[in-house]
Amino acid sequence: MVMDLPEDLTLPLERGAPWWYWLGGRPALDFTNTLRERWRRRVETLVTVEDLGEWLVAADLLSTPPVVSDALLVRARELREAIDAGVTAVLAGRPVPDAALTVIAREVPAAVAGEEAVRADDGSVVLRAADPVDPVAHALGLIARDAARMFGADETVRVRVCASATCSARFFDRSPAAGRRWCSSRGCGNVEKARRHRRRQREKTA
Repeated sequence: MVMDLPEDLTLPLERGAPWWYWLGGRPALDFTNTLRERWRRRVETLVTVEDLGEWLVAADLLSTPPVVSDALLVRARELREAIDAGVTAVLAGRPVPDAALTVIAREVPAAVAGEEAVRADDGSVVLRAADPVDPVAHALGLIARDAARMFGADETVRVRVCASATCSARFFDRSPAAGRRWCSSRGCGNVEKARRHRRRQREKTA
């Protein structure tokens, strides 16, 4: 369930991993959701360089935790906020802002890792995907490429923000009718249904 964080949570966080969630439906939105409570306290969960490396592994974008520099952490946060600026814009019926597109476009080329020629067990030469020179930049490139695809005309209509007043989760609506309102029907959806029920009960007894 994705709701507001505990009131007594000590901020800023020392590390973010306990507060990550994975309801975005695609890497770009899961990444955007690493800034929690956008509607309220704006809680940063990519607190340290180690957080970013661990998140990229948890998101299946890298297989092992990479070495992350402070500069790459800054770039990652810039990319995240550029994607969210695009989300906010398309939900309001506007195009992705130029500044946001510039940041997304900056990272896309690193998504291509390239190929290398190696010798196979039988002695022949084969091509295989090469390890990226900079794994973190490569992972950010994959996120940026996913965001660029998401903001295309065919997919942008399924970008959502959870309808709960106490949740700022961004998610991609993959339902056949594109009618989802909640990041999780069992979480925020059930909570909102319970609130409506209590409201109706109060109105009946008023």
